[in-house]
Formats: sequence, structure tokens, C-alpha cells
Amino acid sequence: MKAQVLLPKIFNYPFTYNSKKENKIGDLVIVPFGSKNEIGVVWKNKYIEPKNIKIKNIKEKTGYSINSSLVDFIEWFSNYNMVPIGLVLKMVIGGSDKFLKIDDDFAEPIKTQKKKFKLNYEQEEALKFLSKNKNKFDVSVLQGTTGSGKTLVYFERIKRIIGKNNQALVLLPEIFLTNDFKSRFEDFFGFEPAVWHSKITPKKKRKIWKGIINNKIKILLGARSSLLLPFKKLGLIIVDEEHDTSYKQDEGVIYNARDMAISRANFEKIPIHLVTSVPSIETYNNICNKKYRHVKILKRFKNYPLPDTKIINLNVNKIKDKFISQETVDKVKIFLQKGNQVLFFLNRRGYAPYLICKKCGYKEVCSNCSLYLTFHKLINKAICHHCSLEKKIKTKCSTGGKCDFVMYGPGVEKIFDEIEKIFPNKKVKIFSSDYLKNKEKTNNLFREIKENKVDILIGTQMISKGFNFPNLNCIVVVDADFSGRGYDLRTTEKNIQLYHQLSGRAGRFSTQSLIIYQTLTPYDFTLNELIKNNSEKLLLNELSLRKQNRLPPFLRLIAIIISSKDRGLSLQGAREIKVKLSEIKNLEVLGPVDSPLFKIKKNFRSRLLIRFDSGLMMQKKINEVLNRLKISSKIKLTVDVDPINFA
Repeated sequence: MKAQVLLPKIFNYPFTYNSKKENKIGDLVIVPFGSKNEIGVVWKNKYIEPKNIKIKNIKEKTGYSINSSLVDFIEWFSNYNMVPIGLVLKMVIGGSDKFLKIDDDFAEPIKTQKKKFKLNYEQEEALKFLSKNKNKFDVSVLQGTTGSGKTLVYFERIKRIIGKNNQALVLLPEIFLTNDFKSRFEDFFGFEPAVWHSKITPKKKRKIWKGIINNKIKILLGARSSLLLPFKKLGLIIVDEEHDTSYKQDEGVIYNARDMAISRANFEKIPIHLVTSVPSIETYNNICNKKYRHVKILKRFKNYPLPDTKIINLNVNKIKDKFISQETVDKVKIFLQKGNQVLFFLNRRGYAPYLICKKCGYKEVCSNCSLYLTFHKLINKAICHHCSLEKKIKTKCSTGGKCDFVMYGPGVEKIFDEIEKIFPNKKVKIFSSDYLKNKEKTNNLFREIKENKVDILIGTQMISKGFNFPNLNCIVVVDADFSGRGYDLRTTEKNIQLYHQLSGRAGRFSTQSLIIYQTLTPYDFTLNELIKNNSEKLLLNELSLRKQNRLPPFLRLIAIIISSKDRGLSLQGAREIKVKLSEIKNLEVLGPVDSPLFKIKKNFRSRLLIRFDSGLMMQKKINEVLNRLKISSKIKLTVDVDPINFA
């Protein structure tokens, strides 16, 4: 008896093995491969068996099996995202035969103190709406003003799902969100959740994996990769902050976890809830087209109002050698005197994004990438935010001696220095990924914020995502810039979502709160509609512009990045690929052009952009052309289906 076995490797097909026992599709087996044993999955018998090759035997069955719905989803995922099917399987089962043999089954979750929660009328109505379509595929959007209690609604929904012996997956866009979210989860459910992300240990991953496949774990909180875990009885998927672009995996296997979650729900024939305060443009378009069901919660907790807004025109309120205007300082003082917390928001890590010698004009640029180095005072080095190159600042000046660098533009560290001088008696902390790498430091900072032991926070974009700071009542946007960087088609959409989310961090438990926008463009359309809390008008306007410019969601895009150590070679390769792709009907191939980030990690990058009708699935035809290409081994191709920017 023969069986096809798919291995978690870069191959795009399974291998043929002999089997003494009967196997069913989805069974996990141990097979010899090369000099090692590998774990694989019995696959569909639709592949061509090789000739004149000695066929080896399956060594043993593991006793584990993945559902046929997941087998189908893996195949679809591979075809849609144009990645080898073996690499998708690796995300599902890991890679080593030792993975399953270690005795580390999932223990019962640790019990915690449970609190009582009662839904208000709006929340009850939203819960009824979400619960309408049971036991079948259905996409519904739960949209709520920040602070309106969306989480509580879907917690109640999950409680009913697991009460029927089903499992629930809650996707979160960032792993650092899991800590704050975990405590809210424990308050509601009375036990610790299973948490899955890239930073957990292999041992913990094995325990969770076994708990999932055996239906012992009922609720999983996870980042992107948790979407591909082998749930035995998945009954519901929640995508929290569905608009967040962090759901896009942009290295290795490139995919959008939100979109793939919707597809997985379809294959599993279960409901999925997309949760947001301002939907992504694709989701909003599907709401308008009645493709997704949609419910809103408008009132915040205890009817607390959204913050008042104040625009400070930096063209009028000119600031010399500083970044915080006197008018801003005066407003902030009022909140600090009342014992409130204040957040200064700036979406730039480090101290200064540009270092330029005032004697010779030399600019500190990364030697690997076409990017300026950012100076980080914390470690006294300049860092590339793409390849992580670190450099001491000791450049020889062409005029003699060492370069005398001027540090242009502010990062959070520079704002920190300025705030400490303005408010010397206040406790100031930075909330940025550079300062929250250590778990203990992160937990301590959260505790200090919640206990009101921090007066002023200086934070990057990560602070806008779902955190609940009870005493935060004033937010200052240091540089409200709506211009974008040219190569990001989502600049307006991201700004709408970011600033709406950000304003929702303030005044969650107060009747008086304020968000201040310091800006050089006080009459910007997006900013002025935002302060009216008119995100729907902005999204409609954005949809209209996308339609005029033949952009998603009205047409589909696939980006092909051609990279090489030789710039000429990457452009030449791109031209050759364009000629072949142009032979496919109903396909428009744009480019090649240099990428805006035309050099990353010493590789020069050229881009092609493929555009086609959104109703078509062209990936198979494109893949066939790419697989037939004979291009230099010095060229690397990266395919990005549904790109979120053109970097």
C-alpha cells in the first residue's frame, strides 16, 4: 500500500512512501528522509509517483491527525499566497520528529480570581447580533468607539462557544498586547489563557500544540502564526484590531493573517468576528457591499465622552530648538495638577532620525541599506531600523578631525529629554519597543502606569493599540503629519485608524480629557474630519480615490521584488520577468522600477507590480510562469500577494 506524505520543507509536493498500515489523509507519520527521520502528513493521492526511485517505508504513526478542513486550507493558502505547500505545513506542525515524542502534555489552566461583568443595553444587542448565524461560515464586524467594551461582548460570545465543547481563537496583532489582554481575560474567565507567539519557548509550544490538537485547550490568544494551529474543534475566530497592518507577515512566508483567518473560517464552516474601532478599507468596502454583517457600539463605558481636541499651528506658535510649544505646556500643566497622566505621542523610535555633519555635510547612512541611521541615546549608537546595523559615531571629517554631527528631527528619546527639563519634578517614562524588550521591565511599567506612579508617558504607535490606562486624560501628538511617504498607499487609512485609536486612549474614566495636535498643516482635510470624529466620511472619500486610481479593493495587486547584490542584474532580471508575465491575458504588469527602499541588507531591489481584476484568481498562472523562468542564481525573487505598501 502506498501513501503520499507531505513534509514540512520547501517542497511544493508530497513524497511517495510504502505503508504496512492503512492511513487516512491528515494522519501525522514519521518517515525517513535523507539521513534523518522527519514528521510528515499523509496527503491526497493526486500527485504523480516518481519512476525508478526506491520507495521507503513509513516508520510509524504518531497517533495525531489534522482535520480534512485544515488539509484543504493548507492547499488553498499555498496557492493563494504563492508559497511552497511544505512551508505552510511547517507552520502547522513544526518540523522535528522529536516534537511529538516528548512527554509534555498540556496541564489544566491555572485558576484565577474571577470578576463579575454585566453588559449594558448596546453590548447585549451587539451580542445577540453576533450570535444570529450559528454553526456556519459568517463574517460579522463588531465596530465600537474606543472604550465602549467591545472585548466584553466577544468574551461573552466565546463563553457560549466553549460551553458547547468547541474551541475559540483570538488573534491579536502584536505579541506585546498579550500581557495587558491576559489580565482582562483572567478577570472574565477565571483562568489563565494559553498564549501563542514567536517568543514562547519550544517546550511551551509543544504543550500548547498538543492541547490544541487534543481539544484540551478551549481558548487560545495568539499572534499571526496561531492561525495555522491544528484545532480539533474550532468553533469561532476573533480578529481583534482587524485594521492593524501588523497582521501582514512581510518576511519568510508572506501573508495577511486577517484575510487568511477569514478563509480558514470559511473552510471550517464557522463564524468569524472582525473587531475594530475604525475598519480597514477592505472591511469597510465589504460592509458597504453587504458582504459582511455589521454592528456598532457607540457609547463609551458609563457614557464618558471622547476627548476634546485642540489644534496648535506650529507655523504661528514657532518653537526655537524645541519641539513642545508653550501653549501645549500650559494645557498639559492643568491635567498634571489634577493628578492625571499625560501622553506625548511621536511615532519615531530613538533620539534623532538624521545625523548630518555641520562641517562637511556628511550624512550617517546605513552601509547595508539605503536608509539614514537613527541615533539611539539609550545605547549611544546609530542604528538601522531595517537590518539592525549598529555604529559608534566616530566619523573622520573631510575638513579634518572628527565630524561634528547635528541631530535633526526628534525621536522619543529627544522628546523625553525636553519633557524632563520642562517638568523636572514629574516621573517620565518612554513607552517604545526599544524600552520594552525585557518582560520584567514591561510588567513593571504597566503596573506603575496603572497605579498612577508615572506622570508622563512618551510613546510610539504601539501605545495606541488596545491598552487601558485609567488615569490618562491628556494626549499630545508632537508632530501630526498627514503627508505620508509616497510609497504607502494606505497612509490616509492608517492615519484615520491611528489617531482615532490614540484619542480613545484618553478619558476612558473621565468626563474631561483632551488630545492636542501640534502640526505644520492645521487645515489638512484628514485632520479636520478626524477631530469631528468623522471617520466614515474619510473612509468613503478614500474608497472613492482608490476606485479612481484603480487600486485595492477594486483591483488586485501582486508585487514581485527582484533583489541582487548587483543593481544592474536586479533590473535586468525584472525586465525579463515582465516580458514573460505580459504574455498572460487579463494581467497588467507595471514597472520595473527601483524600490523606494532600493537597497536592503546589501541587496539592490527592483519591483514589478501586477494588477488584475479583483474577481480573478491569477496566482496559479503567475506561479507557472515564474517556475519556468531561467534566471541567474544571483537573483532572489520575493512574491507579495496583496501588498500593503510599495517599499
